[in-house]
Amino acid sequence: MLQTTIAGSLPKPSWLAEPEKLWAAWRLEGDELAAGQRDAALVWLKEQEDAGIDIVSDGEQFRVHFVHGFLEQVEGIDWQRKTKMGIRDNRYVVDVPTVTGPVRRKGSVHGAGFEFTRAHTGHKLKFTLPGPMTICDTIADAHYGSRPEMAMAFAALLNEEAQEIEALGADVIQFDEPAFNVFMDDVKEWGIAALHRAIDGLSCTTAVHICYGYGIQENIDWKKTLGAEWRQYEEIFPALNASRIGQVSLECAHSHVPLSLIGLLRDKDVLVGAIDVASEEVETPDQVAATIRAAMEFVDPERMYPCTNCGMAPLPRQVAAGKLRALGAGAALVRNQLGAE
Repeated sequence: MLQTTIAGSLPKPSWLAEPEKLWAAWRLEGDELAAGQRDAALVWLKEQEDAGIDIVSDGEQFRVHFVHGFLEQVEGIDWQRKTKMGIRDNRYVVDVPTVTGPVRRKGSVHGAGFEFTRAHTGHKLKFTLPGPMTICDTIADAHYGSRPEMAMAFAALLNEEAQEIEALGADVIQFDEPAFNVFMDDVKEWGIAALHRAIDGLSCTTAVHICYGYGIQENIDWKKTLGAEWRQYEEIFPALNASRIGQVSLECAHSHVPLSLIGLLRDKDVLVGAIDVASEEVETPDQVAATIRAAMEFVDPERMYPCTNCGMAPLPRQVAAGKLRALGAGAALVRNQLGAE
C-alpha cells in the first residue's frame, strides 16, 4: 500500500554531464562513457533505496533525453536535416531531426542499461519510454504525412523495445506522454490507440505519465497562462479510465490541478505526484503526507502510488536526493497512520 516511485529522470552526476541542464552532452566517450553511466545508475539506485522508494528506476542515466535517447537508435531519421518546429503546441520552438523514411530500430536501444540495473537491485524496477504521441510532437515528419500514422509506426518500435525490457525483468513499463495535456482531442481520437499498440502483449504493469513538464522556464511560463484551475486531465481521464493502461501518473503537488479529477480514474492505479519538480525547495515529509492524504479523498490508498510530479533532471543533485527522502518518509507517515487505525 502506498508504494513510492519516481516519474522519470534524475540529475546526471557532474562527471557524466553538465549538471542542472536538460539535454546536456556526455562528458565521456566510449568505454569510459559506458562505465560512467553504470556508476551513475548505481548511485541513484542506492539513493532511491536509502530514501525508501519502493519501485526504483535507473533515473534515465543511460540517455541524454527521454525522447531522443530512444530515437538515436532508430533508422529512418535524418539527424542532419533539422526542421524548426513548435513543441507542445508551440510552447517552445526548436530545431528537430526529421523522419525521412520508414522507421526501424537498429537493435535493442535500452536493453544493456536495463539489464545492468536489474542485476543491481532487488527492488521492483520501473523503466520509462517516450509515448508515441510525444515522439511525434518532438520530431518532424517528411515521410508519413500524418501524425496518427507516424505514431503507430513508432508505437510498433516501442512495443518491440518494451517486450525486450519486460523479458529482462521489468516490473513496470511507463510511457511518458506530456503531449496528452496539450492535444486532448488527439488523445481520444488516436493517442490512446497508439498507446495500446505500444503495450500489445505485455504482461507487466503498464503506466502512462502525463504532466505539465519539467521545471524549466518555458513550462513555468506556460503554467501561468492556465488560470486558477488546471483542468486538462478532465478532458482525457475518462478515456484513459476505459483504456488498457494499468496506471496513470499525474501532477498534484504545488499545482492548480483540482484533486477531484482523480475520481475520474476509478478503475486505475494512480501515481499521485507529491513532489514539486519546479522548485528547489525540498519538501518536508509532512508536506508530502498532506498531499497524499488530500488525494486519498478521491482514490483508495490501495490504488495509490506516491510519486514525483515529473522528472528531476534539471535539479541540483542534492535537491533531488532530498526530495526522494521526503517522498519516502512522507509515504511512511501515512502508512503508519493507516496501520495504527
